[in-house]
Amino acid sequence: MLQPKEFCWPAEWERHSATWLSWPHQKADWPGKFGVIPWVWAEIVRLVSWEEQVELFLPEGSEKSVRGMLERAGADLKRVSLHPQPSNRVWMRDAGGIFVKDSKGKKTLLDWRFNAWAKYDDWQLDDALPMAMAQVRGLPKSRVVQPHFAKKRVVLEGGAIDGNGAGVMLTTRECLLSKVQERNPGLDQANYETLFKEYLGISKVIWLEQGIEGDDTHGHVDDLARFVGPETVVLVVEKDKSRPNYGPLLNNLEILKREIMPSGCRLEIIPLPMPKPVVFRGQVLPASYANFILTNDSVLVPTFNDEADRQALGILADCFPGRKAIGVHAVDLVWGLGTLHCLSQQEPA
Repeated sequence: MLQPKEFCWPAEWERHSATWLSWPHQKADWPGKFGVIPWVWAEIVRLVSWEEQVELFLPEGSEKSVRGMLERAGADLKRVSLHPQPSNRVWMRDAGGIFVKDSKGKKTLLDWRFNAWAKYDDWQLDDALPMAMAQVRGLPKSRVVQPHFAKKRVVLEGGAIDGNGAGVMLTTRECLLSKVQERNPGLDQANYETLFKEYLGISKVIWLEQGIEGDDTHGHVDDLARFVGPETVVLVVEKDKSRPNYGPLLNNLEILKREIMPSGCRLEIIPLPMPKPVVFRGQVLPASYANFILTNDSVLVPTFNDEADRQALGILADCFPGRKAIGVHAVDLVWGLGTLHCLSQQEPA
């Protein structure tokens, strides 16, 4: 096990060497809708593989069928590597390792513990994914532990944090400090900030309060607010005062308005609309345009058959002028309680 040192967590818009994904297989995560989900994945692999390498975990024995689906979907198979690897679910953002660099630019995988958002019992296979990633790449792996708590591994999902690549991070109190889905009993705000400094090179943590309605993870920031530049954040806002999201999102906006960056400047805040509620079987789903992902030449944005789709695509296209803004239909995908950012993990070049 490596000891923490001066790691740096690159921003997502920096050049990638690959995007990591895991092929869907657990039908219970999309009850009544699973049939279409592998084709949604195939489309995502197609879009990413046109621009960068895809490292894809998949169940044992499924390589031939998955390769056939990807070929029919038009993926660039020369840029797709298939790795048989058992898993419980497919949310690589949360279960996969986080890539950081040391002072010499060498990559390391951070192995945070994954326990299925402190909510489900089946997570043990997913908790092994960082080790599998490190073995594929031949990279060192650093297990993140809290020395003041019997050196227990620290639970953290990648969707709970968002960074600007320059030492500033966004997260939420609802996710990390709440007692409802408590990840790390005994860790307080100061403990987290120490860990983020040691392992991610974070000098400033911006603590937002509450995530969006329907979020199964209890407040992940990647459905809420994302850095799109070193001092620029997109933040989802709700215009309808009758919606449950209205007050919490307004509160988060006020928090961001008060923040001062290390440069002495205030954050530039770009409002991102919320789609109208996406409801299936009476359940409000966590539909958010903030769950976009970046490839080397594109920004892929979840869309929801909503009039705000076009507005969100335009806003994010302006945020990343060197990239194409491409919508990915996510109405079926979000029934699994996550979309594009949740299912992917970028590897910096």
